[in-house]
Amino acid sequence: MEDILINWTPQETRVAVVENGAVQELHIERTLERGLVGNVYLGKVARVLPGMQSAFIDIGLERAAFLHVADLHLNGNHPRGHHGDSGQAVPIERLLYEGQALTVQVIKDPIGTKGARLSTQVSIAGRLLVHLPQDNHIGISQKIGSPETRDALRARMQALVSAGVEDGNTGGFILRTNAEEASDEELGADIGYLRKTWNSIRDKSLTLSPGSLLYQDLSLVERVLRDLASERTNSIRIDSKLQYEVVRQFGESYMPAATAKLELYRGERPIFDLNNIDAELVRAMARRVDLKSGGYLIIDQTEAMTTIDVNTGGFVGARNFDDTIFKTNLEAAGAIARQLRLRNLGGIIIVDFIDMTREEHKTSVLQEFRKQLNRDRTKVTIGGFTQLGLVELTRKRTRESLSRMLCEPCPTCEARGQVKTARSICYEIMREILRESRQFNPKEFRVVAAANVVEMLLDEESQHLAGLSDFIGKPISLTAEPTNQTEHYDIVLM
Repeated sequence: MEDILINWTPQETRVAVVENGAVQELHIERTLERGLVGNVYLGKVARVLPGMQSAFIDIGLERAAFLHVADLHLNGNHPRGHHGDSGQAVPIERLLYEGQALTVQVIKDPIGTKGARLSTQVSIAGRLLVHLPQDNHIGISQKIGSPETRDALRARMQALVSAGVEDGNTGGFILRTNAEEASDEELGADIGYLRKTWNSIRDKSLTLSPGSLLYQDLSLVERVLRDLASERTNSIRIDSKLQYEVVRQFGESYMPAATAKLELYRGERPIFDLNNIDAELVRAMARRVDLKSGGYLIIDQTEAMTTIDVNTGGFVGARNFDDTIFKTNLEAAGAIARQLRLRNLGGIIIVDFIDMTREEHKTSVLQEFRKQLNRDRTKVTIGGFTQLGLVELTRKRTRESLSRMLCEPCPTCEARGQVKTARSICYEIMREILRESRQFNPKEFRVVAAANVVEMLLDEESQHLAGLSDFIGKPISLTAEPTNQTEHYDIVLM
């Protein structure tokens, strides 16, 4: 069983999913940086790129959003359905033109320097269903029971969806996992809510100007009831009375089962102190993750991919070295799966388990890894061991990782993860003085640098500095600035 803790303030909402005292997931939403996934906009085509079969769409954000032909659905048809006389798919430049208005939905938040990813196929999530207003397909979640159960649910849905619709334009629906035991009344209420929401979106698209927001997805607190709460959830505790009332009213209308687990936390200690969640947040930013056995993980996140290295560290508890490696890798499999959820790492992920010589050990580690990854709410695709002994996987990325949300690149090392030595900076300074002496004719060059750089110039590099001064025929003075970092210096012409 799991517990969900919600810490709310006007500027930030933090949600922790805790199982057996250990934090499994962390979700953060800041009021001024609220995610865009699920939002529907009236966009305007800013530029069509035939070479990439894509287009940039202005939706009123700082950066233009990105629409690929694979995500383009015009008049309810998928682009692969647009064919010319030759049978070839119609290129995007014949489907879109600059200045065209489009109703679009964000399917990926802006990440790094990339703009938001869009689709013209709008989908609206409800408590039990997902509405596809531009489609007429009835889909069933793959996690729902047997083929017979799925067929019965599909037949019920077709009858409910067609009821009261005269023009035959019913729209499509997908049953979410929690709809398996729903009554016809509950499904009918969700259908009505979703259709009403879509009608509002459509009406706004006819009256508002391009760049306008037509629909905003639920807040994080409300999404807890819709997306995170399940049968495995024991309690949902929130520390804000105001938000408790808001969520309770919302939940009673759409998610009564989850709302029954909602509690107002009245304790004197901050709610995140209950399971040391703030300390877990700090650890989730660290590069190294220690394992209980004495082994450890090294996690490096780059723009292209995330790499995870497994090390035995001080673990010597098994009978022989092969068993030590095997037990460390087994423990690491569970720890890695948890870290992916905790840090919300997405994209390409490469795991370097410790090399194992026995095939049965490799098979067991891979089975355990798959088992742990199956607990993830986000789609994960995993391969086997490569020839180099690596495991490759991808995890769907829809929003920024935890570290990208909470941290920024180091201004001292410019996100390299390392800084130049004091000696390297000394030589940079001397090269810069030589360069400026050929362009300017000051009375003196004054160097303002970090204390350790000035100390080296006065000590180990004093002979080289004196030689440079004689060569350019100008005195060079030094000033130590305690607040300067090693790489930061100024050369002042006096």
